[in-house]
Amino acid sequence: MKKVLVIAACAAGSTVGFVSTAQAQSSVSLYGIIDAGLSYTNSQGGHSNVQAGSGNVTGSHWGFRGAEDLGGGTFAIFQLESGFSVMNGTLRQGGREFGYQAYTGLTNHQYGTVTLGRQYDSVVDYLAPLSFTGHHPGGNNLSAHPYDNDNLNNSFRVNNSLKFTSTDYSGLRFGALYGFSNEAGGFDDNRLYSFGASYDAGPLSLAAGYLQADNGGGSNTGGALTLTDRTFIAARQRTYGAGLNYVLGAAKFGFVWTRTQLGGLTTINGANSLGIAVNGQGASFSNYELNASYALTPALSLNGEYTYTDGAISNASGAHHPKWHEVSVQADYSLSKRTDVYVQTSYQHISADGSGLTADVSGQSASSSNQQVVVGAGLRHRF
Repeated sequence: MKKVLVIAACAAGSTVGFVSTAQAQSSVSLYGIIDAGLSYTNSQGGHSNVQAGSGNVTGSHWGFRGAEDLGGGTFAIFQLESGFSVMNGTLRQGGREFGYQAYTGLTNHQYGTVTLGRQYDSVVDYLAPLSFTGHHPGGNNLSAHPYDNDNLNNSFRVNNSLKFTSTDYSGLRFGALYGFSNEAGGFDDNRLYSFGASYDAGPLSLAAGYLQADNGGGSNTGGALTLTDRTFIAARQRTYGAGLNYVLGAAKFGFVWTRTQLGGLTTINGANSLGIAVNGQGASFSNYELNASYALTPALSLNGEYTYTDGAISNASGAHHPKWHEVSVQADYSLSKRTDVYVQTSYQHISADGSGLTADVSGQSASSSNQQVVVGAGLRHRF
């Protein structure tokens, strides 16, 4: 349940306080999610591991969201959102105070919303909600596509970004984002742009999205992407895809397809931790995901996904075509409207085709073999 705070300027001075008044024109909501659990991994660098973790299902975070009525159906808005580890209290997203999102802007019920700051791209906004790892009911961080190559699991946000989001036109929504490089004489040196759309018609939901990041691996660290966020260091990344969900009674079924193309690839996951000698040519990933959820009771749901990923990578030893098979299943039980417990498992198998890659379930250290299994259980609380 969100706590609503009303902000009003005191008539006798310039102090602003959190008080309730009939003359108040602004409101601020405090919200968040705390996700804490335990997990077992059969292989991390050749050893099994039992560990306590934060955010196995949903990244632990908190934030403020506010709006001021400017009249005529227009509001000034802002959002500040911070990710953290509940296990040790440290900040995530490279130690940023508001690493999830930080933006301000204007919104109008008739014309849409324009915001400026650190934000999600259009693939995340429109396509990710139809995937299991995105905002699909019960979706979990362990089920991201290999290396989160399509960013459906929000591995990176976009700095210096200007975003437009349309209003809802009878179920149709669309939008676009541009992340500036902020570099004099280098307009496309570490920039990103994206666009997407979604359509809801009764039980059917459709969505599509596209993003392109240029020169994200260059020396410009003040551009759209930062090193701690980047999934890949590459001269160019193109990601696009489409998906659908269909609700049938207590069940929901979905299919999502995405493709990521990388040119001038030098690093995977921000560092050469996988021990492969990339020759700078490129790589591609095509992901085919089937997902489903079923509400056994109002409190208990079963959720799952299967993803097949067809990859291509060129490194020092030649051209390779690794293929991944990934299965995730989960049972989630709501103790109340704000608190639930979950049990989940994820299995990944890779046919590496001589690339040197090993199984690497999202959020874990890589396996020493072509298989990895993760089993976890946890408690999640929303406020």
